[in-house]
Amino acid sequence: MAALPRAVTPAEAAAVRVTLTEAAQALRRARREGRRVLSSLLQPRDLDTAYAIQDATLAALGPAGGWKVGAGAPGMEPRCAPLPAEGLVPGGALLHGTGWHLRGIEAEVAFRLGADLPPRTAPYTRDEVAGAIASVLPVIEVAETRLADWLDASPAALLADLLCHGGLVLGESMPFEKAWLDLAQTEVVLHFDEQVVAHTVGEHPHPDVGALLVWLANRGAARGEGLRAGQVVTTGSCTGMLFASQGTRVRVDVRGLAPLCASF
Repeated sequence: MAALPRAVTPAEAAAVRVTLTEAAQALRRARREGRRVLSSLLQPRDLDTAYAIQDATLAALGPAGGWKVGAGAPGMEPRCAPLPAEGLVPGGALLHGTGWHLRGIEAEVAFRLGADLPPRTAPYTRDEVAGAIASVLPVIEVAETRLADWLDASPAALLADLLCHGGLVLGESMPFEKAWLDLAQTEVVLHFDEQVVAHTVGEHPHPDVGALLVWLANRGAARGEGLRAGQVVTTGSCTGMLFASQGTRVRVDVRGLAPLCASF
């Protein structure tokens, strides 16, 4: 007969907690000081550990002002990360300082919640999630990393690092309509200064963003956090990721929404 799995001792459980705390502290220091760490220092064994590091990082950084959620293609398991409230800035912002290394630019469509979606046992439906959305807005997600070896880092390490989130520039909100839950026909133009660097129509990798929002609501419930009124949920890039140089003025035009700018 195969041996039963050995129970985890209190000392071993404490060691795991210390590892999560140390990983979160390393990421917090790297974010605050504009430095980078090796992904091996995080040591996320799996996705659940990576999500636990996210939670510990947010506990150190402050409240979540929103979430990011995305998937590489329909049918793929989504991934998510909470967004520190301090990193959400208004349109027209000038982003400066030592924290902006990569300046990876993604033009995205986001949703602001008007009602809570608290933790519960029963899964949320698409209609319930749609009913909690107050408005839709264009956003610029600026990708950054705290990992020195981010190109070779494991998916779990990238997930622990808040999915390479650096900041979120918020555009003007418009009243929500359910048509925005499907981005299959959404036209987006991305400018660096006066140059058009991306012009896409329906090129979001998972255009049914309504399904992503439902997954996030239920994932948040499973984490015991839920989603809160006022939070902004961004749903992945419509233009891929392009890297801006220092001094660049970025402009995003999403058809049907107001233009949005930010500068480095």
